[in-house]
Amino acid sequence: MKLKHQDLSRRQALVAMGAATATLAAGTANAQSSAVEPPSTITTPRRNFGPKADPNVYFWDPDVIAADDRFWGLMQPNAPIQRLWTGALWAEGPAWNAQGRYLVWSDIPNNRQLRWLEEDGHVSEFREPSNNSNGNSFDFQGRQLTAEHLTRRVVRYENDGSTTILADRFEGKRFNSPNDIVAHPDGSYWFTDPPYGGQLYEGAPDAAGGPSNPDGLFNNRLGQPPEIGDAVREMETACYRVDADGNVTRVATEADAPDPNGLCFSPDYKTLYVASTGKGPGDTGPGGEGIIIAFDVNDDNTLSNRRVFSDCLVDDVKCGPDGVRCDVAGNVWASSNAGRNVGYSGVTVWTPDGTLLGRIRIPEICGNICFGGPKRNRLFMAASQSIYSVYVGTQGAGPA
Repeated sequence: MKLKHQDLSRRQALVAMGAATATLAAGTANAQSSAVEPPSTITTPRRNFGPKADPNVYFWDPDVIAADDRFWGLMQPNAPIQRLWTGALWAEGPAWNAQGRYLVWSDIPNNRQLRWLEEDGHVSEFREPSNNSNGNSFDFQGRQLTAEHLTRRVVRYENDGSTTILADRFEGKRFNSPNDIVAHPDGSYWFTDPPYGGQLYEGAPDAAGGPSNPDGLFNNRLGQPPEIGDAVREMETACYRVDADGNVTRVATEADAPDPNGLCFSPDYKTLYVASTGKGPGDTGPGGEGIIIAFDVNDDNTLSNRRVFSDCLVDDVKCGPDGVRCDVAGNVWASSNAGRNVGYSGVTVWTPDGTLLGRIRIPEICGNICFGGPKRNRLFMAASQSIYSVYVGTQGAGPA
């Protein structure tokens, strides 16, 4: 009996030790799992957004989330969020061509622009190389406007197929890497100039000694045209206006909007919204804080009354803004980069007074957005590797 009692005790001890070990291992595994991938707030079970996905059986798409009941008036019942295409490295700068009924966007690291045809969903390369283009839009004459990282300039593609350089310097100095560009009815173009193209992945670092290559460790000539070789960052980050006569004016300084990214006008063109994001390569200035800044646009096209429009906090999560667009009612739609806060990337929507209306949740970081479709009631989202869309209950303020 004694031996049996000792044997039983050993077994009990071994079982207890095994259970403790298993619990410790499970806890360690869970800790490691949490460190690698934060808990998701995406729809459970995780949905498939692709063209062959199961039908969306909900009256409202489950990833359309209201913070204010007014949001439902902007969204469309029975309209699912769809993934139209995937295959980019970093999709950016979507723009809608109304006459051609196609969407064009940039795949910055792959140095190309792509086009999606509405008639059959066909996707093809539109321009390659694209000079690591970022933001795109169309002006009031239907001409495509593009901000190029690699060549540090903004260009316009004419209706006859030729290309016009709108601006590549200010006061004799090269731009950093123009990011986004929009048209004004008076014929001027407004664009932002942060430093994000001064890196290997999305353009080219500075020549040796420049702010993004201070020790000359990078060979910035590798894989690049020879004229890129001596380019270095020469200016602070800022926002600019190119008038119809070609004159370039700095409309907002780095102090006004550090590291400016996406920008758009209100429907009446009396307010300019600028997304101020985080620090980029070679930055020595303040860097952005992940906020949207608003300015009054004066009759002489100068800016005044700078103010923080939104801190882009949702549930105390920073939904870092990148691209911004307005609808016809003046609501501001902003792409959201929430980093590792899974479930908060996508699009946030704000009233003209900065109240959060709601958000659109997608499983990838969203870089930029635009309104399009024949009725301009379809929101297109360029998100990391993919293009998403959803029909909405309003129209985007034109042009696209």
